[in-house]
Amino acid sequence: MDWGAIFGNAAVELISPTTAAYALAALGLAIHFGFTGLLNFGQAGFMLLGAYGYAIPALKLGWPWWACLLTSLLASVIFALILGIPTLRLRADYLAIVTIAAAEVLRLTFTTNEFAPVTGSANGLSEYQRDLLTLNPLPDGRYGFGPWVFSDRAWFFLILGWIVVILAALLTWLLMRSPWGRVIKGIREDEDAVRALGKNVYSYKMQSLILGGLFGTVAGIIFVMPRAVVPSYFQPTLTFFIYAILLLGGAATILGPILGSIVFWVLLSFFSGFIARAVEAGWLPFMTQVQAGQLRFILVGVAIMLIVVFMPQGILGNKKELAFVK
Repeated sequence: MDWGAIFGNAAVELISPTTAAYALAALGLAIHFGFTGLLNFGQAGFMLLGAYGYAIPALKLGWPWWACLLTSLLASVIFALILGIPTLRLRADYLAIVTIAAAEVLRLTFTTNEFAPVTGSANGLSEYQRDLLTLNPLPDGRYGFGPWVFSDRAWFFLILGWIVVILAALLTWLLMRSPWGRVIKGIREDEDAVRALGKNVYSYKMQSLILGGLFGTVAGIIFVMPRAVVPSYFQPTLTFFIYAILLLGGAATILGPILGSIVFWVLLSFFSGFIARAVEAGWLPFMTQVQAGQLRFILVGVAIMLIVVFMPQGILGNKKELAFVK
């Protein structure tokens, strides 16, 4: 068995753009769920709007990258308002139901053949990164060491993605130390008490929903930059993976979503490589390669379950502040 390749592929996920994108999306959910107590099950919808909100103006209208980014952010704010206005005055479970349904409606809308000239339907969109790549300062070629040898294009997207994650984490840290952050933490604990102090709970919830959604939108852009935009990427399982990452690292933390994303993708890559090669070597004669591909998710799920059982606050979480097992 080629252990070098297995560990090398797992090591690549330590800094991959996908890991950065999931970390940023999980940070958005930390604002929603960890700090405010909002049950948003539609983060995949915000990521989809980010990806298509960037790709469609770039390809169909020839807009520059900054205009495409603004389009994505505007679409995210509108989506958050549509979701939040009818639900945030109600119980938390209404938001959960509406967000998961709305995200799936969006995905199916972008998949339908009726809008294929604009969205590409199930085939998606590609080659929309050209304007952004003009900002790439790296010369052509491949760089790196060990398993981290990538093309200049891959390094550009990787560095850009992690810079955005660092800036988002810093912004979240500053916000949570501010009076605004203290209010939304109070809403998480007891929104009636916060309302009794004269705070507009509905307004703070909406602000939190918009901010976390914007993080998810930018995460969607980072996620698709190295690849084409395909609607099948944004299925409900995407949101569930992000929640797994959030709970793994610690829901009410800043660095928890980042660490959780790294651990999740390293484990997933390791188990994927190990099981595939174990089947090839005949160690698992009762299993096919297709079955092996599903087993990796089971093993990662078991690993996450064990962490949540024995560390219910997550790896970096504070048990006094937030625990999922009382």
